[in-house]
This record gives sequence, structure tokens and C-alpha cells, in this order.
Amino acid sequence: MKKILAVLAGVLLLTLFGGTIWFLWAKSQRPDTVYQTESPKIATIIKKTVATGSVVPRQEVEIKPRVSGIIDEIAVEPGQLVREGELIARIRLVPDMVTLNNARDRVARAEIAYETARKDYERNQTLSADGVISASEFQSFETAWKGADAELKAARDNLNLIESGVATSGSDSNTLVRSTIAGTVLEVPVEVGHSVIETNTFNDGTTIATVADMKDMIFKGFVDESEVGKLHPGMTLLLTIGAIEGHPLQATLEYIAPKGVEKDGAIQFEIRAAVTPQSDVLIRANYSANADIVLDRRDKVLGINEGLLQFDGDKTYVEVETAPQTFVRREIKTGLSDGIEIEVISGLTEKDRVKVPAAAGAGG
Repeated sequence: MKKILAVLAGVLLLTLFGGTIWFLWAKSQRPDTVYQTESPKIATIIKKTVATGSVVPRQEVEIKPRVSGIIDEIAVEPGQLVREGELIARIRLVPDMVTLNNARDRVARAEIAYETARKDYERNQTLSADGVISASEFQSFETAWKGADAELKAARDNLNLIESGVATSGSDSNTLVRSTIAGTVLEVPVEVGHSVIETNTFNDGTTIATVADMKDMIFKGFVDESEVGKLHPGMTLLLTIGAIEGHPLQATLEYIAPKGVEKDGAIQFEIRAAVTPQSDVLIRANYSANADIVLDRRDKVLGINEGLLQFDGDKTYVEVETAPQTFVRREIKTGLSDGIEIEVISGLTEKDRVKVPAAAGAGG
């Protein structure tokens, strides 16, 4: 009996030991990796670059006064349509006292000279009629009177200009600020009572209003120096405006700056493109926009995910499935890439199954 128990105990120990060994061995074994596959497909591959910028009016004019003074009236408001020559604002002059006093003195002197010349003219007119003086002598008195009359009118006009901004004989006033173009009023940065300065050689002057033609809009943006060499006028841009979702706009490239500027730590070049208007889309000035510029495209070509490519030096290859989970290396020739898909020029067909590398599979 003791022998049987000893044998059974030995068998049990061997079984436990064998089971433990098998468990540890099985646990140490990793299951075979099963690779996924993808097939090439016919696609349109477009290589693009993106320019960031804004949509602005091509013609935007700042309306400035011709005289300095105080805003007495504003006749427009932002968003209003105006015609060329339409009244924007009215200015009340605040004349310089020295200049004003000089102008008044000039009028007083001119009035005295005029009265003297008039009396001389009238007195000598009678003498000329009686034949006391010759016609040529009388003509000098007539000329002096007409000259005094002209000087009086000029002095009064000058005084009126200084006091009110309008000449006595004039039909318009430089205190009336009018629009120089037809368009939409974008902003009026002043209010009634504000002081304004005239535009001149030494001063830009105060902007009373900004007027723009909103029917002619352009995209102004910047592209990186690495891409600018691939651009040329006439290229089509696809504009995406954040404020107008679902309404992409087209634009035609018109201008590429000949000189780059440093922007955000890189050299970039300004571009401008004419925006194609859409009657159902309202574009406001200075909308931020991104422009997709098509640098190159391939229509209806064979393409694969760029993550399937593998490299050996300067050779590009993929692994093609020949039997379930059996792959062979095959070199291929590639073409245009959009950063996700790449054109396959030779080496693959639509029927081929290409191995997804472990790194690409993990990334997906």
C-alpha cells in the first residue's frame, strides 16, 4: 500500500511539474503577427500649398479734410452706400486770430481804396464829359477804380474763406468733405465735435471716413519661400473663410511679390488674387482666409497610402502578398504626393494586396 501511495505521489509531482513547465512555455510564446493589407486604387492626387491672409477691397480710400477745424456734422454711417461726390461731413472752421485780423485789416484798407478810387472816377468822369481832360487821362482813373474793386472782392473772399471756408463768389466750400469714390462706407472713426487736421505736405491729416468698392475684392496673403517658385499668375486659389462656412470661394492669382519679408521667423512672399464674386455670399472687408493653391495634380491615376512605402537607400519598395500572410518585396516607381496618397507609376496593379508595415498599422 505504501508503494502505491509513493508511486501516486511521484506521478502527481511529475504532473504538477510538467504542467508548470508547459504553462510557463506557453505563456512565453507570442502569437504570430497578422499583417493587414491594402490595395492601390484609382485616385486624383493634388499637391497644394496654403497661404494665410485676408480678403480686402482692391480700392479702399481714406477720406480726409482740406481744412482744419471741428466736425460739425457727419452725414454717413458705416455700411452705407455713397456716390462719388456725396457729402460725408461738414467742418466748422476755427480760424487763427492773427490770420483773421490781417484779413479784416485787408478788407478795411481795400474798402478805403475803393471809395477813393470811385470818387476820383466819378469826379473825372464829369470832367471828361465836359472836355476838360483827355480820354487817355480819364482812362487811368477808370482803371484805378476797377483795380480797387477787384482788390476789395479778393479781400472779402479771403476773409470769408478764413471765417467760413467758402469764397463769396464760389459755389462750393472746402468745409464740406465729400467722397472721392463710389462705394461702401467701411468706418467713420470720428464723431461730431472732434477736431480734425487738414492733409498737407507735412501731415497725413485726420481720416474722417473710409470708403471702398466692395464689389471688387482681393485676397492678400503670404506663402513660404520654399513654395513661391512654384507659383505663377493665373493659378486658381480655393479660399476658405472661417466666417462663411460651407461657401468656398475661387480666386485667380494676380501678383507675387518680387521681395520676401521676414514673418513669423521665416521669409515669406506676399501674393494677391482677384476673388470671384458670388451673388449669394456676402463678403466683409478683412475676413481672415486660407488659400489652397494647386501646385500640381494627377487625375485618375493609381495611388496608395504613402505610409505603405518602405525604403532601402534610394530604392522605394512595398511588400506584396503572394499567399495568405506571405509577402515578397517589390520595388515600385512613385510620382506626385499630396502628403497622404502617392502616385504609383509602375510596379503595382489594383489587384495587388500590399502589406501594411507594423509601424504604419500601429500609427493607424
